[in-house]
Amino acid sequence: MAVISINEVSKKYADHTALDRMCIDIPERCIYGLLGPNGAGKTTLIRILNQITAPDSGEVLINGEKLCQKHIACIGYLPEERGLYKKMKVGEQAIYLAELKDIKKAEAQKRLKVWFDKFEISGWWDKKVEELSKGMQQKIQFITTIIHEPDILIFDEPFSGFDPINANLLKDTILELRDKGATILLSTHNMASVEELCDSITLINKGKSILQGRVGDIKRQHDTHKREIIIRTSDIQPIFALGDTYNNIKVEPTDIHDEVKLTTYSESPNELLQHLMQIGQLVAYKEVLPSMNDIFIQEVQSQNQAS
Repeated sequence: MAVISINEVSKKYADHTALDRMCIDIPERCIYGLLGPNGAGKTTLIRILNQITAPDSGEVLINGEKLCQKHIACIGYLPEERGLYKKMKVGEQAIYLAELKDIKKAEAQKRLKVWFDKFEISGWWDKKVEELSKGMQQKIQFITTIIHEPDILIFDEPFSGFDPINANLLKDTILELRDKGATILLSTHNMASVEELCDSITLINKGKSILQGRVGDIKRQHDTHKREIIIRTSDIQPIFALGDTYNNIKVEPTDIHDEVKLTTYSESPNELLQHLMQIGQLVAYKEVLPSMNDIFIQEVQSQNQAS
């Protein structure tokens, strides 16, 4: 059974349809990507899941039960727009936010110490929030989002403002949370993070779901049969002449003087490989699946042109 079931959910604002009969099933212990261009309907859906607004029709189920007030306690939500009190001290504010989630002060201090040490911000406990960089503030808000150890986590653009080192720390932490049993809904425009983290995704455009499935399956479905081959040879001229024999082939030199890179689009390049091995030494052969970024652009443009 899905942890989150979104069944035929629709939402309108005046004449604008933000969500149009949206259906998504999110299984337990997974990282599920919610993707789409600006204005696609992602934020509306997240607001519905957090009971900030309600759908006009359809329903949301949490572990088979209709979404209601009691489910607030089992969800941790990190919004794209951060909301810390800038004049409060960091530790004071973190404890206050933990207490709002029914964690006793002593237990909150204990948990926060562990997380502050992990995120290397213990020295900022008595600083005011306004003294912190944007990245430091985001670390604090991330910690206060997960401090009550909810079963469901919703992260909206969690990597915004992080440098590569801290972004990797956050990614590792998100993977750890999943492995410990959390179900995570990740909304982001960072397609590299989607490929690294997400088990499955839904791509939304103009309020509709236009693509769903496991990331690996989606990439395989969009395979263009692109293959990259590197050959080492003392005489590269016969390889450059291959374009006259084979269609859809590109030959270019590499940074190594006796190696040549070939790019071909073929479901079965066996004949080409046999030919190449008669000319030189096969150094590398790689199947190149399209990136999620390419798939995102292709699917959204295709739907926009069709509508």
